[in-house]
Amino acid sequence: MIRIFTTIYYLTAIKHDWMKNSIVVFVFIFSSFVASAKVPKGLEVSIKWADITLFILKNTHGGSPTFNSRFLGYAGLTMYESVRGLDKTQKSLVGKLNGLETLPQTPDKVKINYILALNAGQAVIIKSIYGFTSNQNISKIDSLEKSLFQQYSKGFSEKENLASVAYGRAIASAIFEWSKTDGGHEGYKRNFDSSFVVIRDAGKWAPPVKGQSEIPMPLHPYWGKNRTFANTNFTLPIPEMIAFDYHKGSAYHNYMLEVFNTRKTLTQEQKEIANWWGDDPSETFSPPGHSYYMAKVAVETSKADVVKASRTFASVGMAVADAFVNCWKTKYHYNAERPFMFIFYNMSTLWDLYWPEPPFPAFYSGHAGQASSAATVLTHLYGEHFAFEDKSHVGRPRDRERIVDYKARKFNSFFEAAEESAMSRLYGGIHTRHDNEVGLAEGKKIGKNINDLFNN
Repeated sequence: MIRIFTTIYYLTAIKHDWMKNSIVVFVFIFSSFVASAKVPKGLEVSIKWADITLFILKNTHGGSPTFNSRFLGYAGLTMYESVRGLDKTQKSLVGKLNGLETLPQTPDKVKINYILALNAGQAVIIKSIYGFTSNQNISKIDSLEKSLFQQYSKGFSEKENLASVAYGRAIASAIFEWSKTDGGHEGYKRNFDSSFVVIRDAGKWAPPVKGQSEIPMPLHPYWGKNRTFANTNFTLPIPEMIAFDYHKGSAYHNYMLEVFNTRKTLTQEQKEIANWWGDDPSETFSPPGHSYYMAKVAVETSKADVVKASRTFASVGMAVADAFVNCWKTKYHYNAERPFMFIFYNMSTLWDLYWPEPPFPAFYSGHAGQASSAATVLTHLYGEHFAFEDKSHVGRPRDRERIVDYKARKFNSFFEAAEESAMSRLYGGIHTRHDNEVGLAEGKKIGKNINDLFNN
C-alpha cells in the first residue's frame, strides 16, 4: 500500500515542474514516518523498565557498584524469562545457571499476554531487591506498571490478562527467592566491613582516610565469594599481577610512573573522559548502570523486538554481575595498593589525585572488567561495528572544580567504549594501565561465558 501510494504521487508530480522539488520533501517525511512506525510492539515496555531501573539506582541511597551489578543481573534475567515465550527459539536458562533448577510454567489452556508478564515481573523484582528505596520511588514503579497494563491489556480477555500478570509475578518471585542464596542478599546493609583485617605491608592497600567514601573501611571484601550466574565464571582462575617493586626501571615502578606523569599533563579531552566514566554511585547509576544504559541504547537504536531486548538486558546484567564477583575476588586476593600511596612514598608528596580513591583495592580495574564483559555480550548480539551515541550524563551540571562539561560521546563499537572506560581510570589517577589491561582481558572471558549460556 505504501509503495502504491508513493508511486501515484510521483507520477502525478512529474507532470508539473512546480511540484518536482516537493517530491524529495515528501519522500523524506513519509519515509521517516514509516521508519518510526516500525518499532516492534512491546519494545517500549522493556525500555521503560530499563529507564526506571536506572532511575532507582541513581536515586536510592545505599547502593554500590557491587550490589547494583547483582541487582541488574536478576532484573535482566527476570525480564528475559517472563517474555521469552513470545519466541519459541529462545530457551529458558533453567538448569544452565548456578542453582536455578526450576521456574514456574505457563498455565495450561490460557493464552498468555507476555508483555503484561514482563511488566508485572519487573515491578516485583525491582521492589523485592530494591525495596529499601524511597516510598516516592516505589510509587513510580507502581504507576508505571499500572499505566503499561492499561495500554497492553487490550485484545486479551480479563482471564488471560490476570493469568499473564500472575505468571510474570511468579517468575520474578521465584528468581528473587533463588537470589537470596547467592551471598549478596541485602548486601546494602553491610557495604563496609570493619572486621576485615587490612594487611600493613609494602605494596598493600589500606582504606583511604580522604577517599570516595566517608567511611574508611573496605567495600564488600567478601563479595568475591558470591555465586556467579554462569558456573564457568565462578571457576575462572585469578589472573596474575606484576610483583611489587619500588626500584626505578622495574615494570611496577614504570606503570606507576605513567600514572604520575599523566596526571600532570591531563588534556581537556582526557578530563572529559575521566568525568564521563566516573560514575560515582553517590551521584549516578554507577558503572554497571552505565553498561545497562548502553544495552538500552543498543535495543533502541536497532529497534530490536521485545524478546531480543530482554535477552540483551539479561546478558548485560548477568555479565556485569559476574564481572564484579570475579574482580572483587581478585582485588581482595592481592590487596594491591592504588597509585597514590606508591607515588606519595616513592615519587612526590605533592602529587594530587584527580578523583578521590574508591574504598577497595586496586588490581584489577572494576571499570575495565565490567565494561569489557558488557561489550562482549553486546558485540555478540549486535555486531563488531555498532555505532552509537552515549548521552547518559548529558544534563549534569558542570564540574566547576575541574572545569568539565558533560557532553555526549560517540563510539563506533562497544569495545571502543569499554576501552575508553578503562583508560578513564588512568586519567583519574586511581588505576595503572596494567590494572586496566587485565580487567579488559578478564571481562572478555566473563562475557563469553554468558554468551555460551544462550548458545549451548
